[in-house]
Amino acid sequence: MFFPTLEGQPFSSATGKIVCVGRNYAEHAKELNNPVPSAPILFIKPADAAVAMSPVFTVPADRGSVHHELEIAILIGERLSAASEEDVARAVAGVGLGLDLTLRDVQAGLKDKGHPWEIAKAFDGACPLSEFVSPMAVSDWGDIELQLQRNGQLQQQGNSGDMLFPVLPLIAHMSSIFTLNPGDIIMTGTPAGVGPLQSGDELQASLADWLVVNCRVA
Repeated sequence: MFFPTLEGQPFSSATGKIVCVGRNYAEHAKELNNPVPSAPILFIKPADAAVAMSPVFTVPADRGSVHHELEIAILIGERLSAASEEDVARAVAGVGLGLDLTLRDVQAGLKDKGHPWEIAKAFDGACPLSEFVSPMAVSDWGDIELQLQRNGQLQQQGNSGDMLFPVLPLIAHMSSIFTLNPGDIIMTGTPAGVGPLQSGDELQASLADWLVVNCRVA
């Protein structure tokens, strides 16, 4: 079981479920020729999808193209059910980065058949995570920069201000559908620039000026 860390210290709970939102940046929806949603598209990854992002993580070698989707990840520290935005703000234990790894060829085949996406999104190791920094670092939830470089080239760059469904209202909405518990992780959506990963790729992911993660794809 993967244990999140908060500023280098073990968090008190193992990772629970990982609640994700699809197409939360309009430009990402457009790059995949998907309609821009009018309500959050939610899905869940199980706890076994969570692994440490650094120093090395693996991707499936025999299931077609594996795409990186860098996201702001939120660590939940208190139980939330039908929560208000104020409740959510108090319940955030940490802020970090996550990669929503996606088997893109598999996903495309599932979508063509009208089938659920879990096989493409929820496999073991499908959510590499950074450590988490204190939410006290956040002065404005609507202005958080994130960036991903692959082999020295900029791949993704975004800001939480561009989200269709902002962080605190999004988590409040999630809590009206799924009770959120300590150790649960929220993945808040990915900006444009997603693309395939290859074994040996060197990645650098950054979150504002709070966190820089250097890692490699095995």
